[in-house]
Amino acid sequence: MKELHLTVKVAPNSPKTELIGFMENDVLKIKVKGVPEKGKVNRELVRFFEEIFDVKRGDVKLIAGGASRLKHICISGKDQNDLQKIINDL
Repeated sequence: MKELHLTVKVAPNSPKTELIGFMENDVLKIKVKGVPEKGKVNRELVRFFEEIFDVKRGDVKLIAGGASRLKHICISGKDQNDLQKIINDL
């Protein structure tokens, strides 16, 4: 099964959740709606990836970085080509 692994840098407290683009070292920057307390940003980040990649609940997992702005995400059933399609639509 395909899996897409992403390193993501989040910018919390944004008015809406949106992809910004790639930074150095293939890190994907994302503005995230919500405050960084009690896992709210992490839940919003997972929900956002489920929506933009059109995957079912549970296919997006936060692997590392729960309390950090730098996070590692795994998306089951998707690959680099799927990510490129989304980035091209920005």
